[in-house]
Amino acid sequence: MLTESWLKANHNKTHAKVFERADRDALSVRVSAKGKIVFQYRYRYDGKPCRLDLGVYPNLSLKDARQKLMTAKALLDEGKNPKIEFALEKAQHKAEHTFAELFDVWYDSVCAKSKKSAPQIKASVELHLTAKLGDLPLGRISIRQWLDVFEPIAERTPAIAERLLVNVKQLLKWAKKRRIINENCLSDIYAKSDLGVKKRRAKRVLADDEISLLFMALDNSRTAYKNRLFVELCLMWGCRNGELRTALKSDFDFDKKIWVLPWHKHKTGKVTERDIVRPILPQMEALLIELMSLQDTPYLILNDKSNDPMSDKAPLSIPYNLMQWIRKNTGIEMAHWSMHDLRRTARTNFSAITSRDVAELMIGHEIKGEQASYDYYDYLDEQTKAYKKWLDKLDGLRQANKKA
Repeated sequence: MLTESWLKANHNKTHAKVFERADRDALSVRVSAKGKIVFQYRYRYDGKPCRLDLGVYPNLSLKDARQKLMTAKALLDEGKNPKIEFALEKAQHKAEHTFAELFDVWYDSVCAKSKKSAPQIKASVELHLTAKLGDLPLGRISIRQWLDVFEPIAERTPAIAERLLVNVKQLLKWAKKRRIINENCLSDIYAKSDLGVKKRRAKRVLADDEISLLFMALDNSRTAYKNRLFVELCLMWGCRNGELRTALKSDFDFDKKIWVLPWHKHKTGKVTERDIVRPILPQMEALLIELMSLQDTPYLILNDKSNDPMSDKAPLSIPYNLMQWIRKNTGIEMAHWSMHDLRRTARTNFSAITSRDVAELMIGHEIKGEQASYDYYDYLDEQTKAYKKWLDKLDGLRQANKKA
């Protein structure tokens, strides 16, 4: 029978020849002439003698070798050949890919092609996950390991934690479908119930007097001219600012008086495969012509000192600068608002001047239910009437400040 002291005494000790020494339960060691000790399990499978190398001492201790022997015997009791099963497991481990490796593949093949926020997603993963989990096999990262990373992030920045969880779950689902991993251990983990992330529905809508202050700032501040025009057009149309930022001059047809936003360039287009068609009223056309005259490129609006279309980060500081001007010049401290809040402001006002369906079309929302399958009318006349009422109101709010 083997003992730890005997193994230590014979490890790396020179011997005249190879020999074996038995332990118990068909476990033994094979000792080479140079003193290399290998634990082995002898058994019969399908009537034939077999020998399985369990591991090398001292990397595998006597205690662990006996435990591994029990695993092999259990496989044999199930009618499986332990040698083949151990070889398959070893091959699987060699073929395992790390989280970082598989994230890169998923990012290039799925995320970057389907998500506008892909660069932000990649940056968040690299900042918060790669250093801690990047080198681990994706399929063997436990729920506890994921949560140990997600939970502290959720306490500091809930939105980032939710972004990470959503995208890691999608990565795991993608990997499972391709039989790269056996299970998606995060499939039943949710940002709200498990990470305590609470979504607060944004409610910021500019009141009429605040819109008047906004026009005062646009007319009198040192805000770049292109940014002033950009803000006004976003407020007029109630469009997503990204739709205007990335627009081509050719998207605007001044003969037909329409702005056609191709389906592949807007948020709901990937579902509906429908272009967004909005009317161009005279006030809008005048601002568009001004914008187009500022530079000679195919794009409507550019980044500063660049021929690239305005980036998603460029508009972030515009509201802050306008609010600062208002505070310094009027003493009024406006509650914070963003470019997206201008869209919400427009949509709220649309409810007072047109039907819900028309209002939803004006801001580019998807039509729901059966109507989405059968109603392909563009409602341009109805949109035009609603926009005229909205622009008349905006003009009145602008003039109110000039009279004050």
